[in-house]
Amino acid sequence: MPQPAVAADDPSPSIPPTPAVGRSVPRKDAAEKVSGEAKYVDDLTLPGMLWGRTVRSTVPRARIKAVRLCFDTAGFTVVDHTDIPGRNVVALIEEDQPFLAAGEVRHIAEPILLLAHEDRDTLMAAKVEIDYEILPPVLDMLASTEALKRLSIDKGDLEAGFAEADLVLEGEYRTGSQEHVYIETNGMIAVPEPDGGITLMGSLQCPYYVHKAIKPLMDLPGDRVRIVQAETGGGFGGKEEYPSLIAGHAALLARKSGRPVKIVYDRGEDMWATTKRHPAIVRHRTGVTRDGRLTAMEVDVVMDGGAYVTLSPVVLSRGCIHAAGAYRCDHVRITGRAMRTDTPPNGAFRGFGAPQTLFAVEAHMDRIAEALGMDPVELRERNALRPGDTTATGQEMQEDCAALDVLREAVERTDFHRKREEYRGTGRGIGLSLFFHGSGFTGSGEVRLASRAALEATETGVRILVGSSEIGQGTRTMHAQIVADAMGLPYEQVETALPDTAKVPDSGPTVASRTCMVVGKILQNCAAEMISRLGGLTPMEYARRHGPLVVSQDYVPPGDVKWDDDTYKGEAYAHYGWGCNVAEVEIDPDTFEARCTAFTAVEDVGKAIHPVLVRGQIEGGSAQGIGWALNERVVLVEGAMANATLTNYTIPTTLDTPPMDIVIMERPGKHGPHGAKGVGEMPIDGPAPAVVNAIRHAGLDVREIPATPEVLMAAAPSEEAACASS
Repeated sequence: MPQPAVAADDPSPSIPPTPAVGRSVPRKDAAEKVSGEAKYVDDLTLPGMLWGRTVRSTVPRARIKAVRLCFDTAGFTVVDHTDIPGRNVVALIEEDQPFLAAGEVRHIAEPILLLAHEDRDTLMAAKVEIDYEILPPVLDMLASTEALKRLSIDKGDLEAGFAEADLVLEGEYRTGSQEHVYIETNGMIAVPEPDGGITLMGSLQCPYYVHKAIKPLMDLPGDRVRIVQAETGGGFGGKEEYPSLIAGHAALLARKSGRPVKIVYDRGEDMWATTKRHPAIVRHRTGVTRDGRLTAMEVDVVMDGGAYVTLSPVVLSRGCIHAAGAYRCDHVRITGRAMRTDTPPNGAFRGFGAPQTLFAVEAHMDRIAEALGMDPVELRERNALRPGDTTATGQEMQEDCAALDVLREAVERTDFHRKREEYRGTGRGIGLSLFFHGSGFTGSGEVRLASRAALEATETGVRILVGSSEIGQGTRTMHAQIVADAMGLPYEQVETALPDTAKVPDSGPTVASRTCMVVGKILQNCAAEMISRLGGLTPMEYARRHGPLVVSQDYVPPGDVKWDDDTYKGEAYAHYGWGCNVAEVEIDPDTFEARCTAFTAVEDVGKAIHPVLVRGQIEGGSAQGIGWALNERVVLVEGAMANATLTNYTIPTTLDTPPMDIVIMERPGKHGPHGAKGVGEMPIDGPAPAVVNAIRHAGLDVREIPATPEVLMAAAPSEEAACASS
């Protein structure tokens, strides 16, 4: 590690500080959050502030014939699409989604009208009637004829691969939608500025996404749009792209009223109106030899994108790249399409498409093992990727490929084979899943982002300047650890500026397990440059003598990572994390309720910068994945979430979450700081297939999630189901 900088006039060397990386140092945000001093959106009140409200469609597809305000409009600010000063589109990947419906609606809960008033009760009591000309909606992804994105990945000669096979097994696997249930709902405050600009403060993951969206909406240059992240209570992807929409609504009301406007959703509106995980149908056709060698894999992925594109193309891309699983196979074809339906748009959710396709391949692998009469561990060992093997895109695995390591550790740690024999015929089961997850944006995405980070020398140490957001996962702490060790400073002398587009550079979005590996590496480079420019002084001494020193660095793509966006060939990710989950379940013979009783996660993260935070990510993602597997069913009626309450959409409580054995494995990658490869996304990839494979071991052939009692009953032999329902 670098030696701490020493002032030129200090004859005595400094005592090197204790390294921060690899230790569970106190969180930078702990004191404020524990004491209640941290300010979230709903804690903020500004002079003259109004409350904002969104009036939404109650039908899935229609033309708007008339809008009637059935209340005294005195004291109200009313905004519709004709009040938009710029372009009525949410700038993201495609510009197909309006901020406010203009003439037609394409999904239930689509925003039509905005209201603001200084009294919230008066605001919520205001009655608005909308007349519609109802149009026939498309609510089924398989019935849709409009694809938002299509792609294909080909490797080898598929027909030749099937010709080598002794057995060809087909299967269809379905995964449901999922609600984020972040602890804090969406909220935003807009403040009109004297120069005609706008400042927005809110609960969000990606300040520069919001900045990009607000500029064309308000017809403003970038320097007159300022986005500030308030303290944020969780995101899981649900605050990646959606905050642009609520920010635009608050901005429009603030512009027309000339006053600050706050919009905060209650839980019901947040669940009813915001994005979800993409439901998916994945079909596998796999060729295999009698001794268990995979010869051909044909995979077809269909996802429900909802009414607008949002992030569906990149969700589909990641899902398809992971669709062949952590396995080597010479002949692969993966096709994917995201279909448009008249339902609320789906968007980013932890795992970003990979959980859907990894569920399918891992459930399919257990069925292959069963068809061959082979142990499921042996099948995976025979086909797991090793250094030198290539993925479906042709990416060669490097020395940090840990598929076999995590598999063998999990099997040994859980006494897997003994329990498989012991549990047979008892209503209990044990199952596993092997998985991987690419860190960072897919393909050339990181190059297009052109992320930047900066460090500032101050009189108290150094300040980190990044657009990366703290949403509970520990970004501020982890970045400070990396910088402290790179600078040779005590951890306590490193602070992090709050994300504010007027003060910090665009470091890219806080998504895709990139905040540590990509942004952390840029900060390491910033530290190296700062040391060279300090001239032997400490940052504090330099700032006292010469004033603040700011150094910045841009993302530099690894020279050995090449990708072709047109053919989907090459290095899809700089690194992969690797994991193996083992789940144990019990099935109630009367209610057909499956309960996860024990769970083990062995996960290679490259390097655990902060072991307690890494463990928390694995535990949290695992619990979220178990909930998706067993409990969390989004019920859609006419395209609307019919169970948009936490009474009827049941996430696991502490009583439902099983004891967890977490093993952090470190197989360092060469492109991340200290070898870190990221951990935020990967833990949700493996729980669902491990749980369903445990249910299969207990005797029920389930190929869809959530595996609710109704699904298990339908999978049971007819005599058992009849007894349970009588």
